[in-house]
Amino acid sequence: MSGAMSWPFLRLYILVILYFSANAILNVIIPLQGASLGADSTTIGVIMGAYMFTTMFFRPWAGKMIQKHGPIKILRIILIINGLALILYTFTGLGGYLIARMMQGVSTAFFSMALQIGIIDALPEKDRSQGISYYSLFSYIPGIVGPVLALAMWQAGGMHYFTVVLIGIAVCTGIFGYTAKMEKNKEQPHPADASAQNVNMWQSFAQLVRNPLLFRSSLLMLSASVVFGAVTTFIPLYAGQIQGGHAGVYLMLQAGTVVLARIVLRKRIPSDGRWHSPFMMGTMLLLAIASQCVSFSVTGGMIFFYAGAVLMGIAQAILYPTLTTYLSFVLPKLNRNVLMGLFIATADLGISLGGVIMGPIADISSYSFMYMICAILGAVMIFFAYERRTRLL
Repeated sequence: MSGAMSWPFLRLYILVILYFSANAILNVIIPLQGASLGADSTTIGVIMGAYMFTTMFFRPWAGKMIQKHGPIKILRIILIINGLALILYTFTGLGGYLIARMMQGVSTAFFSMALQIGIIDALPEKDRSQGISYYSLFSYIPGIVGPVLALAMWQAGGMHYFTVVLIGIAVCTGIFGYTAKMEKNKEQPHPADASAQNVNMWQSFAQLVRNPLLFRSSLLMLSASVVFGAVTTFIPLYAGQIQGGHAGVYLMLQAGTVVLARIVLRKRIPSDGRWHSPFMMGTMLLLAIASQCVSFSVTGGMIFFYAGAVLMGIAQAILYPTLTTYLSFVLPKLNRNVLMGLFIATADLGISLGGVIMGPIADISSYSFMYMICAILGAVMIFFAYERRTRLL
């Protein structure tokens, strides 16, 4: 095997599986534990949203720090922070969960940026989209088994198992991550260039609005992530209202679809630096239909519920690697890492808002109505994905 599937990259993908396996469990346990302690949807949404909100805040600085010091040095430090956060979950309540979510947010900002920047810098342009797609694919593999495992632990009433599993994940991730290596592709310019290190952060923030290519990509990612965040946060609670619905099966089906779609479609994801309007419009249409299926399932039953999971998984599999690869070509190289951090931060913000904003909507109305709002949001984004002519910088 060579390129994006060579052994050095496979080691990084295994590290991604270990790192995100804890989240696959926590995404189910925290809402259920919060509800059992009397927390409403708004409170649960804030706790769940704190993770990605913190990640969003630190992403741009993560890009700058990694550009300056290199991904490996940063990776080894943040894995310690992640391990401490996972241990904190094992002996605290809702207040401790909030602190742990924020600690995880900091570590995830640096972890994902380090891995993705390392992959982009190490691979030639022709393999770049596959590398990003594989990274994203392996981050979803834990979601196939994690939710079912979490529900099994919850139903068994065995928080002792929860403690053992989280500590085991923290230790294994730390050991495996400390031995990881990344080598820079000789075709790529060296990041230690003085002008690259002196990039003005605030000027880079302004590019989020001034650069139309970055703005459109970020807006699409933000809107889609609101939907993804609402699913992650509230499906464990909503599934009980669906006849034949099971949160573990839904999340497993969605994650499995993401993984399968990434494998099947990995060579079809554009890697030419061009904007493909029909491709992007179709992706947002899938997202809207998926959300509406989930909304209608309270009436239509589990067929619509699980159909929504499959469609949501396909949209999720396509959107992120497509936009990330596109931006890796069209963003200016001087501050590409920082701008990529800003883009990924919009995904984090969207997932956070999916819990923080959609929680109160669910409290006021219902989960079904809230997912219908998500469907409308996805439909509106179809128009933003349209571009009359293809541009290449």
